[in-house]
Parts: sequence; structure tokens; C-alpha cells
Amino acid sequence: MQINDRMEQLHNAVAQAYTAVEPDGPGNCGKQESGRSREIVCEHFLDVYVDEQLTFRLTCTATHLPELILGRLFTEGWIQSIRDVESITICESGRSARVFLKENLQKSDRQTVVGREATCCTGNQTFLEKNGKRVLQELPQMEWQNAWIFGLAEKFAGDSELHRQTGGTHSSYLGIGDRCVCHMEDIGRHNALDKCIGYALREQLDLSECILFTTGRVPTDMVQKVIAAGIPVLVSKAVPTDQAIELAKKYRLNLICRAWPDRMEIYHDARKQL
Repeated sequence: MQINDRMEQLHNAVAQAYTAVEPDGPGNCGKQESGRSREIVCEHFLDVYVDEQLTFRLTCTATHLPELILGRLFTEGWIQSIRDVESITICESGRSARVFLKENLQKSDRQTVVGREATCCTGNQTFLEKNGKRVLQELPQMEWQNAWIFGLAEKFAGDSELHRQTGGTHSSYLGIGDRCVCHMEDIGRHNALDKCIGYALREQLDLSECILFTTGRVPTDMVQKVIAAGIPVLVSKAVPTDQAIELAKKYRLNLICRAWPDRMEIYHDARKQL
């Protein structure tokens, strides 16, 4: 696979002025102080063309865009491995990416979707889908250890660079055992997850041996992505939804939430099914 990343260095945060207001007793409009500034995270918009057809429009952070594209293609069922991709080219502005697959899908294998939102946290949209999307399968089992989760949570407890600067990003970590092999940030938790998966594909990591750690809450679409990627353990600092738990049970995904260095909540432990 060939990657041509021509994107120039972009700012991921900009200083913005604001007025601070504090309460100043009953009946008053408050004490105001203008002239302050804060670093604010930047939104980046990326159109992804697959074999010259607009397929995704992503709202993201302008870092690790090849990994984001690869991860999205993989979790959406467009590719089965990195070997299915001939090339990825990202233009100088980073606003457009062109992907060519080694075996172009027949026209009948694609269907147009009008502005379907892919996530609930950013403005991501899908314009073209592959018929016969990846079928979710029961996950391979891993004899993970509680100590691995606490170890990763300890590493995860430290703030990430852009979040420390702006407070406006989500993070995902990819772990093998208690070792962190990849850390990605993005304004969208789904994007951060896809970037980790794309990294694993580029580095030819075995996803069935990986643990995915995220800062975001865990609804069904996050669980679906992890299952589609074949990752057997999903960990979050936040909480799951009821349907996410049911989906995890169905496909034997180990689901651990509210994970901190001294405590975690296991909502599904597939080790007990061995």
C-alpha cells in the first residue's frame, strides 16, 4: 500500500478571546472580566473518495488522517485488510483524500446513502455504503488479566497533550497485555478509535490480541466498531448503554467501564464462558 500524505502542518488549537462572568450577589448580572483567552480545539473537515466516489465526510482532528481513513474503511467493511488498499493520497490542505482499492467494487456492490450520520458526537456523514457490510462474528477469547486493565488505566490517567491544552478531545489507547502500543486523540471518540485500528493495520498488529481503551461513553455503535475490528476487550473511563451491554454479551466482547487505576466495573466477562 502506498500513502501519499501531502498535507501541510495544520493548527489543532487556536487562541480565542472570551469574557469570564462570576456571580456577584443576588440581583446582579455578575462580575465580568473581558480580555481573557483560551486554547480551543480546531475542527477539520475531510472528504474521502473511494475509487473517485465521495464516500465519507469526516469531522475530525487533523492528525493521523491515513490511520483514520484505514480504520474507518476496515470497521465499515470496505476492506478486509490493508492489502486491499492500493493507495491513499491526502491533498495539501488535508480537506480531500483519495483511496484506490486493489480490486474495485462493482457498481452493484455500492449503494448511495443521502447524508447518513455515522456518529452522534461529530458531523461525520456517509454518502456511499458497501452492500453486504462486514458481518459481526463472535470474538476470539483472550485470557486477559485484571492487572493489565489497571496498568493501562494508570497510563491512561495521565492527560493527553491536546486535551491538556484544550479540554476538547477524546482519546483511545491500544494495548497488548499491559503495554500501550498506540495512543490517538480526536474531537470524536469514534474517530480516535478508528485511528487506533488504522495504526494496528499499518503496523500489522494482531487485533485479536489487543485491548481498546477509550475515554468516551460506550453506546452500541462503539461496540459494533470494536467487534467488527475483532478486538476482544473494550475498556472505557465512562459508562455503557444497556444495548451496548447486550451486544457485548451476544458477541462475547469483554466490556469494562468506569476503569481507573484503583477500580473498574466489568459489565461482561467472556472469560467465564470459556
